[in-house]
Amino acid sequence: MSRNIGILNYKGGTGKTTTAINLSAGLALQGKRVLCIDLDPQGSLAAQLGLKPTHTLVELFQDEATLDECICPARARLDVLPGSRKLLAVDGLLWNMESASAARQVLAGKLDSVRKKYDYIIVDFPPSANKVSENGLMIVNELVIPMPMSYLALVGTYQVVGTLKAISKIPNHQVRLSWIVPTLFDERLRKDRSILISMKRQFPGQVTNPIRNNVRLAEAPARQKTIFEYAPRSRGAQDYAKLVELIANQIDEEG
Repeated sequence: MSRNIGILNYKGGTGKTTTAINLSAGLALQGKRVLCIDLDPQGSLAAQLGLKPTHTLVELFQDEATLDECICPARARLDVLPGSRKLLAVDGLLWNMESASAARQVLAGKLDSVRKKYDYIIVDFPPSANKVSENGLMIVNELVIPMPMSYLALVGTYQVVGTLKAISKIPNHQVRLSWIVPTLFDERLRKDRSILISMKRQFPGQVTNPIRNNVRLAEAPARQKTIFEYAPRSRGAQDYAKLVELIANQIDEEG
């Protein structure tokens, strides 16, 4: 069975999609089979990898295409289930379902057939809570929270913690907070160093090494490449390689 990890923060501009792409790509480079799912209506994950999907999650939710038709090969051992702006309409359809329990299980049911095919399923969440994101929470068993060096970003982190408490009340499904990933970190700035210390104090043992602010990370999406393809010797590649190792070693220790 796959290990299912959500990348979530209820705030935009946290490095969420960057983390989803480069974590997925890094795991694939280690020989793992990875499916990356984009629940964000912006659909930027596929665009940043240079994909032009024929079908997306929208058609999957609406039973207009099969799962195999919607999954796009992106790189060796890395597949993508792309998002779309039309996911906003899907959210409306889910709200109109008679059963709230059934509405949040739609995507989980459609993924049953591929769970054994992948070692990892990485879910890139939208920056706001809705019915589509509820479907994502029913897929994942652990969350990674990218958090930039901003005190306001702590608010988004606490919202995620609150969501975890709500999800824990749903029978037969548990989601745990695995890691908080400091992003856009500039070690020269006293503010950033102070926030990092505060994060470690409030979430002891759950804060990873920071992803340093790096121009190559900002440039890679425009080139439709992962950081490992675009600038493999950059600080951004080094930092995400450490995150990949941390998560991969964690599953080895647990399994």
